[in-house]
Amino acid sequence: MKNVFTSIFSRPIFKVISLLGLGLLIGFIYLGFIAPVVPDKGFALTPAGQFRVKVLPGSNVASTAKQLASQGVQVSNITMQIVARVLFQGKKLKAGVYDFAPKSSLATILFKMGRGDSIKLGVTLVEGWTFKQFKSAIDVQVDLKKETKGLTVKQILAKLDAKEVHPEGLFFPDTYVYEPGDSDLVIYQKAYKSMQMKLNDAWEARSSDSPVKSPYDLLKLASIVEKETGHPDDRGLVSAVFNNRLKLGMKLQTDPTIIYGLGDSFDGNIRKKDLLKDGPYNTYTRYGLPPTPIAMPGKNALLAAAKPSNSKALYFVARGDGRSTFSESLVAHNEAVRKYQLTNTQAK
Repeated sequence: MKNVFTSIFSRPIFKVISLLGLGLLIGFIYLGFIAPVVPDKGFALTPAGQFRVKVLPGSNVASTAKQLASQGVQVSNITMQIVARVLFQGKKLKAGVYDFAPKSSLATILFKMGRGDSIKLGVTLVEGWTFKQFKSAIDVQVDLKKETKGLTVKQILAKLDAKEVHPEGLFFPDTYVYEPGDSDLVIYQKAYKSMQMKLNDAWEARSSDSPVKSPYDLLKLASIVEKETGHPDDRGLVSAVFNNRLKLGMKLQTDPTIIYGLGDSFDGNIRKKDLLKDGPYNTYTRYGLPPTPIAMPGKNALLAAAKPSNSKALYFVARGDGRSTFSESLVAHNEAVRKYQLTNTQAK
């Protein structure tokens, strides 16, 4: 029997087949792991010297190969299909934006796409920012497609199907991840929807004796709490002061609303004339909440506005160390002002 097999495999045809198989194996190794995939001449590389390609959702191996070719990357459709299937990546390729070194192998490209290691960028929106700051942070993202460029605030809100007519406070401060080439409108949509959800959660959790009459009013109050809080541990007490004032029908008398009303004319100092000049955001001359939020409140400010600390405090003053002292009476408050502000002023 041994001699039979030896005789069969020693025939020329089997030697040809063996050589052919070896040649295919070598060819596969070369095309898949050695031969570099290079972009066309003149392809615009990233600042890091890599070539960037985008794969659309629902793409298979063939369509991915065509997309790469259309974007200026020299890759054979047939070669990519063979290598992808042999490496069991044919059904794993994921949509996304990918960066590769100019001499990456086809295997490197396929494995990266199979893992879905696409480029992820992010823009962080900070608690307490105004809409103007929010928009500026988005506008400077060079990898975002600027679909809102030239649009008015009213037009942007219309694209979000927002019922509000003023943009302030409508967007939740967070870090939003996006892929290069995404529309800037995607960030607006994510931030708007996120704020709607967080605001609804806070509204549902509000205290039974809350003086706030609507979710939008809660958003206004939360924005004031956000801007007035110097230390996280004081947030609930700051909210208690403003909730208590609303219940008693007192003026809120909060400086951040004055500053917001002054807009670009604010130079860092609030003067007596600013407190006396009436306006929609002057809570020293008008009762109740301002007409709109004055900033983007975070989750903790929203919850604090809805469920303040159990306190009867009506006043607070900054101590100079980031914390505040809270008082239930004007007499105690004036004493705290003399202790922490007048003394510190004299020391300066």
